[in-house]
Amino acid sequence: MSTHGVALGIDIGGSGIKGAPVDIATGQFLQPRAKIATPEKSTPKAVAAIVDQIADMFTADLPKDAPIGVTIPGVVQHGIVRTAANIDKSWVDAPGQDIFSEALGRKCLLVNDADAAGVAEQRFGAAKGHEGLVIRTTLGTGIGIALLHNGILIPNCELGHLEVDGYDAETRAASSAKEREGLKYQEWAEKRLQPYYTALENLLWPDLFVVGGGISRKADKFLPLLKLRTPIVPAQLENQAGIVGAAALAAD
Repeated sequence: MSTHGVALGIDIGGSGIKGAPVDIATGQFLQPRAKIATPEKSTPKAVAAIVDQIADMFTADLPKDAPIGVTIPGVVQHGIVRTAANIDKSWVDAPGQDIFSEALGRKCLLVNDADAAGVAEQRFGAAKGHEGLVIRTTLGTGIGIALLHNGILIPNCELGHLEVDGYDAETRAASSAKEREGLKYQEWAEKRLQPYYTALENLLWPDLFVVGGGISRKADKFLPLLKLRTPIVPAQLENQAGIVGAAALAAD
């Protein structure tokens, strides 16, 4: 772990790449975050160049050994990117961690974006202090999942693709499905979210659900409609979670 208590987190999304230095004891940004649009052709070379650009904005003010964590919207297995959601398909089977380490001129950690967000919520947000199994679901274009047991991350859980009522769950329960089909909150909650979260809790018996994604800002419109035995709460860190989680994991 860095002896300086600071790490740089960089979060790669389908539309923007964001970064900030993070106090790993508190999860707070030490400087305002920087954001650059994700290149239209989001190949490894193009994305790595922007990650390096964002890192350059902060590294002069950081200790030389400050860890760097980078998230990506895809499964990451031993530094290799195995899937690519909302980024160029040339990422599949690319050695992502090595690509970013080479671009940055120093070692970095590459993690799945949903996993990073889950770690951030467990350490600094809505799941802080909760023991047992915490499931953070990101309701967005798809459904991202982070599983944490007693604070330990179980990476790359693709349970957004759980089959529910004969469908891939995220094609019907993600917030993008609500928008695409023009569903009202009540219909979306009762007919799409309820079966999905019921399936998750019957399979895994979690102690807490944390719901993230942009739509979680309107959690009061749909979470109270769900009838679950598991407590379910909105995420607290919103769009900072990926940066904070990447920094925290890099510092571990």
